[in-house]
Amino acid sequence: MCRWLAYSGTPIRLEELLYKPRYSLIDQSMHSRQGVETTNGDGFGVGWYPVDGPAEPALFRGVGPAWSDANLREIARSTVSPLFLAHIRASTGTAVQQTNCHPFRHENWLWLHNGSIREFAKLKRDLVLAVDPRLYASLAGSTDSEVMFHLALTFGLRDRPVAAVERMAGLVEAVGRAHNVDNPLQMTVATTDGDRVWAFRYSSEGHSRSLYYSTETTALQRLYPDNARLQQLSEESRLVVSEPLADLEGAWQPVPESSYGVIQKGADELGRFEPAAP
Repeated sequence: MCRWLAYSGTPIRLEELLYKPRYSLIDQSMHSRQGVETTNGDGFGVGWYPVDGPAEPALFRGVGPAWSDANLREIARSTVSPLFLAHIRASTGTAVQQTNCHPFRHENWLWLHNGSIREFAKLKRDLVLAVDPRLYASLAGSTDSEVMFHLALTFGLRDRPVAAVERMAGLVEAVGRAHNVDNPLQMTVATTDGDRVWAFRYSSEGHSRSLYYSTETTALQRLYPDNARLQQLSEESRLVVSEPLADLEGAWQPVPESSYGVIQKGADELGRFEPAAP
């Protein structure tokens, strides 16, 4: 399917995570170790916020493989951000086109997804009709992921993010049952308003795609005092990834099945994710 990462913390160059680690996101686009597909070459995208505070994020997306895009490399080595999302895509059936590449953006929000809505073509009409008419015009592509984003916005993502995503998941499952589609939803999702990051791991069958979060920075700095990159990060720095970027013992914690997490100033949160039936 896809691979992604979400970073929040000390401003860093995008290349520090996209290119430099041993198992960087660019490496995973060619040699994913935990994905359904080894190769994720059906487009890519990165969305980032400016250093001087939350605002509408910048977005760069392409339809080719991430590993060969010279413009992505230029942007990654010259752009510094305290919060960014990045995604490499393996299509589950929809077209390879720029409007289908993640992250998706609406005002100050970004959204990306790994997984699928099973038999999406059969469920699509009912799901799209549930999108708020005021948001419908901003549906630009043809993916299930973008529809999921607009449903979450419809259900109050801007005010109650966890509840909105739970309502979105509940609707997908209800529509799936109505059309006799077993286990319709598979997802790991990251979304952000430029201040906090929410991450979700859930699937209807209870066997979700891989997802990890980084151990607290201060603990990692004690474990690896000679690692210059770690020593430069603040205690608020945190990373969520589809699969680890490096083999550092103790650096990665698996996100539990059917869970959500919130990266924010102060204490982060980890809670139970429970779809809400419509």
